Amino acid sequence: MGSNGEFYYFFKNKVNLFAVHPTSGVITLTGRPRMDKEDRFELEVQVVDRGMKLYGNNGISSTAKLLLTVQRVNQFSPVLSAVAVIPSVSGKDAVYAIVNVEDKDEGVAGDIEWVSIIEGDPFEQFVVDRSPVGNEYRVKTSDLVDWEAFPYGCNLTFQAKDRGIPPRFSNTQVVQLLVTKPDPVLAKFEKDVYVFKLSEIAPPGTIVEVVKISPLPPSINYSLSDQKCFDINPLTGVLMTKCHLTRISQDFMEMEVVDIISQQRATIQITIEDANDNSPVFSKPFYDISINESLPLGTVVLVASAVDDDKGENGFVTHTIAGEMSLPFSIDQNTGEIRVTQDLDFESSDDIYSFAVRASDWGAPYRRESEVNVTIRLINVNDNPPLLEMVSCKGMISRDFPVSQTIVTLSAVDIDELGMVKYKVVSGNELDYFDLNPDTGALSLKRSLEEVSLKNGLFNLKIAATDGELFSDPTYVNVSVVRGRMPPMGFNCKETRVAQMLAEKMLSKASSMARARPDEIFTDIFSINKHAPQFEALPTSILVREDLPVGASVFQVRARDGDTGFNGRVLFSISDGNKLNSFNINTENGLITVFQQLDRENLDRYFLNITIYDQGVPQMSSWRLLTVIIEDANDNDPQFYQDSFSALILENSAIGLEVISITAFDRDMGQNGQLSYKMLNNIQQFGIDSETGSVFVASHLDRETTPMFTLKIEIDAVTGVLRLRKELDFEKQQFFNLTVIAEDRGVPSFISQTFVEVEVVDVNENLYAPYFNDFAVRGTVKENSRVGTSVLTVSAKDDDKGRDGVLRYSIKGGNGLGTFTIDEDTGVIYTAGILDCESKDAYWLTVYATDRGVTPLSASVEVFIQVEDVNDNAPLTSDPIYHPVVMENSPKDVSVIRIQAQDPDLTSTPSRLSYRITAGNPQNFFAINPRTGLITTTTRKLDREQQSEHFLEVTVIDGPVTTRQSTVWVMVHVEDENDNPPTFPEVTYRISLTERDRNKRGEPVYRVFAYDRDLGANGNITYSIVDGNEDEKFIIDPRTAMVSSKKMVTAGSYDILTVSYTLGGKKTALGISITFHS
Repeated sequence: MGSNGEFYYFFKNKVNLFAVHPTSGVITLTGRPRMDKEDRFELEVQVVDRGMKLYGNNGISSTAKLLLTVQRVNQFSPVLSAVAVIPSVSGKDAVYAIVNVEDKDEGVAGDIEWVSIIEGDPFEQFVVDRSPVGNEYRVKTSDLVDWEAFPYGCNLTFQAKDRGIPPRFSNTQVVQLLVTKPDPVLAKFEKDVYVFKLSEIAPPGTIVEVVKISPLPPSINYSLSDQKCFDINPLTGVLMTKCHLTRISQDFMEMEVVDIISQQRATIQITIEDANDNSPVFSKPFYDISINESLPLGTVVLVASAVDDDKGENGFVTHTIAGEMSLPFSIDQNTGEIRVTQDLDFESSDDIYSFAVRASDWGAPYRRESEVNVTIRLINVNDNPPLLEMVSCKGMISRDFPVSQTIVTLSAVDIDELGMVKYKVVSGNELDYFDLNPDTGALSLKRSLEEVSLKNGLFNLKIAATDGELFSDPTYVNVSVVRGRMPPMGFNCKETRVAQMLAEKMLSKASSMARARPDEIFTDIFSINKHAPQFEALPTSILVREDLPVGASVFQVRARDGDTGFNGRVLFSISDGNKLNSFNINTENGLITVFQQLDRENLDRYFLNITIYDQGVPQMSSWRLLTVIIEDANDNDPQFYQDSFSALILENSAIGLEVISITAFDRDMGQNGQLSYKMLNNIQQFGIDSETGSVFVASHLDRETTPMFTLKIEIDAVTGVLRLRKELDFEKQQFFNLTVIAEDRGVPSFISQTFVEVEVVDVNENLYAPYFNDFAVRGTVKENSRVGTSVLTVSAKDDDKGRDGVLRYSIKGGNGLGTFTIDEDTGVIYTAGILDCESKDAYWLTVYATDRGVTPLSASVEVFIQVEDVNDNAPLTSDPIYHPVVMENSPKDVSVIRIQAQDPDLTSTPSRLSYRITAGNPQNFFAINPRTGLITTTTRKLDREQQSEHFLEVTVIDGPVTTRQSTVWVMVHVEDENDNPPTFPEVTYRISLTERDRNKRGEPVYRVFAYDRDLGANGNITYSIVDGNEDEKFIIDPRTAMVSSKKMVTAGSYDILTVSYTLGGKKTALGISITFHS
């Protein structure tokens, strides 16, 4: 806060042309920069903390760089010229006037900031658009104008402003716009309803058809109500696709086309014809089922059907089993039902059948097909009884054959894979002599044969094998029991060779399944789009004549695709670069044709993005850029830049002197755009160069004999310059009217015509130069005068007559260029900028007066302009705030501080400044000298204890008549004086104490204190006991004034103490009495 928050500003290095204010930081000019000497200045400004600077420290500083660029003075005003144009047709973009602006200044000062309509357009119906090149502006309407409301037209006033500093304004010019409203033409769409058909595979950018209004109005802007998938060219009415139609679900679309300008409407109905763009789709990506091997013939085991989203025959689907593999199944081609056609046997044939079902639609020109993998697994069913390997067994055993010993082992085989064979004695073991192991088929003796008397030693056992459901054919085991010694064991059985036949059968099945097993990974060959389409020998550019008729063939684009079917079928489109829809391409064969009439002068080349698509899934594409260069045809007439030309030429001009250069142009190229110039009428005074088109004087001219000539000329394309062929005589003929014709060299040729007016100017008779009566003149102007203030008038004389004696004034020298301007006709000098006497108090100008002779003569005069000072600056104090110190109780006229100030105005002196205290001194503690600014004390005494600081507002005023003032704050700090005695709150204290024993000696009893209103050492107090403590029973702390008992206090005793204080090292008699009662 205070001075700690303020700054000093100064330049780090010495600077000649600039100054910086030390407290405000405002940078001002002290001299006039010269751009031709130095156009850039780099200043380094350093800022320092003011508070630290006041206490002798260098302060905390920071540096900033300021880059100043000197701009050239804005010397010339823009010159505006405007001409009304009758538009050929009325419309939104019709041009009603052309405005040209020229400014002779260079750089930014010569740039035109704006051209505006300053009067005549209260409803803001007109806009001024700048041309892309040059300073030409075109006046158009911002909205449709009701010209019937302006039967006498509109008078528009134009003015321009440049970008100079200070800016200059051009002359104003009024232009009358008178427009005759054309007769209304009843225009409407050629059809109320447009009906189109379009294939759904048409790629984006496909041209559908053209809709248009007839007769064609001068301005048009087509628009569609639904632009999701279709777009329309707003100028040509060409309707085209903008998305893939296959991605929309509609096959019929209706939309409205409207001309935004005329609000004419029509309906567009588009039927999207189906193309075979969808392949049949199965309900599942694969089929995997299991069936019993015992299903009867004709049973439907699976429905593998596909659907196709296409319409008509493109959506009909036929189902077949792909491949030539022999299968016990068939498929219904319409429904996709798969039926059993042969007996199924898990044991003897394949237990897994994998094959592909193919779905084919009926589309053209190619069918779309897809395949799905079908796996049918056979479930094994217990449909085969066990077969015994040995049957009809016979053998003998001795009577003493051991119990539990195996007699013979039977075995059986079950063709079913999961069959578990058990063995059982069906009959012949009623006596329970034998035991048959049900798992192994081992027949053993269950009990001894010796225990039983056998009448017949023959057992006929009927044995069968079973898998739990089915029984094998039984076999008999005949066991003969013999007496005596046990014969050699041996049983004879008949072998059935069942195991060998089963092994052969299983080997055959395994071999068959190995041959017929398909690959584990199934691939639908019809859904693979492997290759992107490729162009065949497409050039980078082609040439097309601009006069080709609509529908003519331009180029055949060829492409190929390595895939088959729809995956290899290629579609063609122009996806970008087809400006104005000039070309169309056949989507099927790639033939490019002319769709809209070509115009090389409007667009001379096209960059067509040719994109080719296949119809596979996913769709693949390729693109190439084809540059179409439009060759010129002779379809444009030559045109002159003006309808007529005029020229001035002296009557004594030499023969062969160039009169005028007339130029024409032809928008065609080459020989079609080459122009030749010639004169069609035979006038001896002029000739023309057949090669250059230069018109020249061919013979002597006499204005008095023939005042005007009319020439007819054909113009060469190079320059079209007119030259003299004969001498001219101003007195014989003063004007020549020439008719000039331009003809191109195309086949057929075209001709254009213009007129040239040549004025013969009298020879120079400018005999006398202008002159001023004085060598120098003086003028005065007050600073801060408004721009355009008249300073003085210079006047010259010229003794010539006519135009040779007409003078123009200009400022061409001096240090006031750009600061002052002069009226070229009257010689009145005006201010062009704000003047500042403190920066520059005088200017010199060199003013020229020039006559208007053919050979102009001039004279000059020096003009001294004194800038008079006005009181436009307030006084400035040396410091923004002051902090003086003064002692309280100071007598009258003690100096406090002197306020120092100065006035930046040139005519100001310190004696003109006056000072006064305007706030913060209501009790008049201070006074100020109104001339010197010295602040002193008055008879009113300052009391620090009442007010330690005084904030005074001092106002500094300049000037005796017109005054300016500034204020500064003075913060006066009042220093302390020892003018206040200490004070006890009471004079006598009476304290009652309880009896104390020896152990409580030295404890505090009571604290007394005094206070002093002074500060510092003036307020320090020391305490002591001066009376009543002869027995030294009490002590007092000299700083805190705490009284303590030094000895034992007994009941009933009295002590009276007198306490005094010492202030600032001096002891005073003033004290208090303290009475202690125990």
